[in-house]
Amino acid sequence: MAYYFSKKVKGNMQDVAGQVRGALKNYGFGVISEIDIQKTFQEKLGENFRPYLILGACNPHFAYQALQSEDKIGTMLPCNIILHQITEGEIEVAAVDPTASMSAVENKDLGNIANNVRSRLQEMVEGL
Repeated sequence: MAYYFSKKVKGNMQDVAGQVRGALKNYGFGVISEIDIQKTFQEKLGENFRPYLILGACNPHFAYQALQSEDKIGTMLPCNIILHQITEGEIEVAAVDPTASMSAVENKDLGNIANNVRSRLQEMVEGL
């Protein structure tokens, strides 16, 4: 089972990140965390790395349902979306498949929630 789905998008990191943020909002998600891997590796390790951004996305409605069904599921929240530069002018956007990550939890209600989140995230990525 694949643990993510992705799409390559033409553009620069800043523009594609703006597209992803807008698309997430249209699907009921907000970005609650952001990690600039390139910047972090440079500052903490002195290492150069390609442009790579991790966005922690959350749909409050589904997060609330998930936490009502399984109180430790917060260990798997938020849903991560990555953007990384493949070549100049080409960014890959990938989203975690929540059904893959939550399949380890034996909870039917949680599985239904994960399926709903998965369909929204997958549609969002494909629509970029």
